[in-house]
Amino acid sequence: MLSKDTIAQLQEASLPDGLSLLAKLYPGEIAFSCSLGQEDQVITDAICRQQLNIRIFTLDTGRLFSETYELIERTTARYKRKMEIYFPAPEDVEPFVKENGINSFYESVENRKACCHIRKVKPLNRALAGAKIWITGLRAGQSDNRKDMPVIEWDEVRQLYKYNPLISWTGEEVNEYIHQHHVPYNPLHDKGFLSIGCAPCTRAVEPGEDERAGRWWWEQSQKECGLHQS
Repeated sequence: MLSKDTIAQLQEASLPDGLSLLAKLYPGEIAFSCSLGQEDQVITDAICRQQLNIRIFTLDTGRLFSETYELIERTTARYKRKMEIYFPAPEDVEPFVKENGINSFYESVENRKACCHIRKVKPLNRALAGAKIWITGLRAGQSDNRKDMPVIEWDEVRQLYKYNPLISWTGEEVNEYIHQHHVPYNPLHDKGFLSIGCAPCTRAVEPGEDERAGRWWWEQSQKECGLHQS
């Protein structure tokens, strides 16, 4: 368990210092779930610049934008470090699609959440098996559901610490870091896609909308897929 002093340090630490501190405390036992969004690209850059012993993985749902797949290749080439890629299990996807249809997530919230669970939550749980620290790129400004999330918290379900080093960052700070350090990012961000998930479930955000308004836009929800609500 992390000490109170360590938790206090993490709450005040810069991104590089916080990552470095955890890497020293839990070498080889930290997993970073990289969604390839702007925030996560910033964290990937910070990890790779310091050559930290932190696993970097991403989830391939099978429904991603082509630009996202291209970004995986560009990121790998830039940092000379391969990401671990986790896929949904065929034995989960095939019966669900056979019974409900390939785009059944448009039909009900229940179907959408079931699809997310199969394609994202279950692969995430596999990826986090054995980890003691889970690093995310969550920001408080992304949605009301995230505004009160702390820098470091205990995930009771997965029995690990969840570290959100960018939780207090603004979108402007993320963009500034990306341009200052020439971090590769998804070109869809320049077309109004502030939050990018699966292609059928993501649209550009209109002026004045919340950052995650483009996710599952056809339903009224908390704009979460279950990864951070399990």
